[in-house]
Amino acid sequence: MKSAVETLNPTRVRLTVEVPFEELKDSLDAAYKKINQQVTVKGFRKGKIPARVIDQRFGRGAVLEEAVNDALPKFYTEAVNEADLNPLGQPDVDITELKDGELLAFTAEVDIRPAIEIPDYSGIEVTVDAVEVSDEDVEKSVEQLRGRFASTKDVERAAEDGDVVTIDLEAKVDGEVLEDGVAQDVSYTIGSGELLEGIDEAVKGLEAGGEATFTSQLRGGSAEGKDAEVTVKVTKVSARELPELDDEFAGMASEFDTLDELKADSRKRLENMKQYDQATQAQERVLEKLLELVEVPIPEKLLADEVQTRKHNLEHHQLGQMGLTIEKYLEIQGKTVEEFDAETAEQAIKGIKTQFVLDELVNKEKLNVNQEELTEHLMRRAASSGMSPDQFAQAVVEGGQVPMLVGEVARGKALAAVVEAAKVTDTNGEVVDLSDDEDELEQAAETVENAVEADGEIAADEAK
Repeated sequence: MKSAVETLNPTRVRLTVEVPFEELKDSLDAAYKKINQQVTVKGFRKGKIPARVIDQRFGRGAVLEEAVNDALPKFYTEAVNEADLNPLGQPDVDITELKDGELLAFTAEVDIRPAIEIPDYSGIEVTVDAVEVSDEDVEKSVEQLRGRFASTKDVERAAEDGDVVTIDLEAKVDGEVLEDGVAQDVSYTIGSGELLEGIDEAVKGLEAGGEATFTSQLRGGSAEGKDAEVTVKVTKVSARELPELDDEFAGMASEFDTLDELKADSRKRLENMKQYDQATQAQERVLEKLLELVEVPIPEKLLADEVQTRKHNLEHHQLGQMGLTIEKYLEIQGKTVEEFDAETAEQAIKGIKTQFVLDELVNKEKLNVNQEELTEHLMRRAASSGMSPDQFAQAVVEGGQVPMLVGEVARGKALAAVVEAAKVTDTNGEVVDLSDDEDELEQAAETVENAVEADGEIAADEAK
C-alpha cells in the first residue's frame, strides 16, 4: 500500500491511497464466504458454492463491492497511522480507481486536530473575589436554617407572602377542563415559585373559601407549553411560625449546644464555600487567559456538529424538562434567533479550543492519570448523574467511555498546572495560594467540563 497526505487547510487533509490488488485477497476471501452463507444455488450445498459460480450467477462486481467495503477501513487506518494524523470524525471517502486484479485507489478527506503551539503561560495573572464573610451573611444563613424548622398555624385572615395555603386547582384549555388538569388539597408556600407563574398574585389576599382565575403556561402534563385558564380555590391559610433564636434552637437544629457555636460553624462553612467559589473563579479566569494566548484553527464541520449538539440538548433536554419551547426561551431571554445562534457558536468555539489546548498541554507536560484520580472522578460524576458508583462504572465500561473519563481528569490536571503557575490575587491585593487545595484536581476537571459543556466530547468522536 502507498499513501500520501495533502494538507487542504490547517484542520483538514486529503489522503491518497493506492492498494495493490493482492493486498485485497483476505477481503475477497471474506466476501466470497459471506455471499456463500447468504445465497442458494441448486446443485451446491450452502456455503460450498465455488467462486466462479458466484461470479457467474451474482456478478464479480458484487464480490468486489463487498471486498472493498470490508477493506477500506483497514487501509484508511493504516494510512492515518503512517501519516501520524489525529483525525476527527469520519472521513469522506471516494474510490477513484478499481481495476479487477490490478489496483484499488481511493481518497479520504478528514478533519484533523490542528497543530498547536503552547506558549509560556507562567506569566498569566488574574484577580478574583476576596473571601469575606460578613455578620449579615451569617445571620442570613442562620435564618435559612431557622426557616427549615418553622411550624404552621391555621389563621383566619387573607393570605400573605410566606403563608402556606392549601388549594384546589382546575386548568382549562380552549374552555375544556383537562383530564390531568384538576388537583385538590395542594400545599403551597406563597412566594416559593414552585407551581405556576401567576399563582402568587392570584392567592395573595384570599381567605379560606376564596377563589381566583388567572392565565398561565402549563409546565407539564398533556397540554404542556400551552396557555391555560387556571381557577384556584383557597381552602386553608396557615402562617409559618419560626422558632426562637436561642441555645435551645441551636441544640435542636445542630450538634452544637449554643447559638454562638452554631453561628461560628455557619461562618466557617460560608468561608469554605467562598473559598471553593474563589478557586473556581481563578480556574475560569486562568483558562480564559490561556485561550487568549493560543491560536487555534477550528474545523468547520466539527464546529457545525458541536453547535447542532448544543441546540439539540438545550431544546430537547433542558427546555423540555422545564416545559418551554425554544421560541418561549428566546422571548424570556430577550434574544433574537441570530443572537442565540451567534452566542451558541461562540460557546462551541470555546469548548473546542478548551479541549484542543488542554489536550496539547497534557501531551507537552506528559501528564498521566492514576487509578485513584480516575476513581475519585468517577464517583463525582456518578453523584451528579444520580447513579450509584457501581451503576455509573458499569455504564461507562459498557459504553466504552473510560477513555473519555480519563481525558476529563487529564485536562483537569493540565488546567490545575496552569493555575499553579499563574499569579492569582484577590480584590484586596492579597496573593491567593491554591496549591494546598485537596479538591483542586476535581474542581479543575469540573471547570473544564463546564467550559466544554456538550454531551459527548470531541475525543469520543475521533476515529482512526
